[in-house]
Amino acid sequence: MNFKLLIQYDGTDFSGWQVQDNRRTVQGELTRVLSLLDNREVYVCGSGRTDAGVHAEGQVANVKLIKKFTPEKLRNAINGNLQRDLRVLKVEEVSDDFHARFSARGKTYLYRVVNAPVISPFWTRYAHHETRPLDTERMSEAAKFFVGEHDWTAFSSAQSDSENKIRRVTDFEVSSRYDERAAAQIIEFRITGEGFLRYMVRSIVGTMLEVGRGEKDFDTIQRAIATGDRKLAGATAPAHGLTLLKVYYE
Repeated sequence: MNFKLLIQYDGTDFSGWQVQDNRRTVQGELTRVLSLLDNREVYVCGSGRTDAGVHAEGQVANVKLIKKFTPEKLRNAINGNLQRDLRVLKVEEVSDDFHARFSARGKTYLYRVVNAPVISPFWTRYAHHETRPLDTERMSEAAKFFVGEHDWTAFSSAQSDSENKIRRVTDFEVSSRYDERAAAQIIEFRITGEGFLRYMVRSIVGTMLEVGRGEKDFDTIQRAIATGDRKLAGATAPAHGLTLLKVYYE
């Protein structure tokens, strides 16, 4: 039986998604629990990796089990063996050819920034703190340069597993809202694409923050995309502001 899992986690205390020796990871925790439930070693396949400190509100995985479970009983059994910073929200039985990674058609990431002199303790784990004023309108204008199919060499890790750095970004929105709990403005960068390279979203956001502070102009962004020169891109934004919001399937 092939099961699709909808997963949420607070990435603060995880060393990312992928299994690593002697480190706590999301895939590692799910593999431990599901192997225990199925009485054998199983493989949990995620829609993609998230780095250490990155959160997920809509991560998707699939796992094939021999033992029979109803979706509800499997969800409850998994959650009963996990710590509270990782939860399976929904379990569905799917066809054998469903693959969380290869069946995915796109993803949306959300990066949150508290733009204020002080950040609320309720947001320190989930948003980057920027004390300097940010020009939201200017960043919204810059966002249009990132939409489309481009070579993202300038905005990815030099150690990226993928040799092909071409990806299509289908939508990029920058918005600002007042948050009562933060007692401050929260700026949100919502970026959707067919696929992303390692550090790509965080590098784009770091570049956008420099635009918002008036430190980088539009021409530099366009040259960075065209030339692949990493020196033209901004500093990579910290991991804790990033959340995998949704994975899309047909």
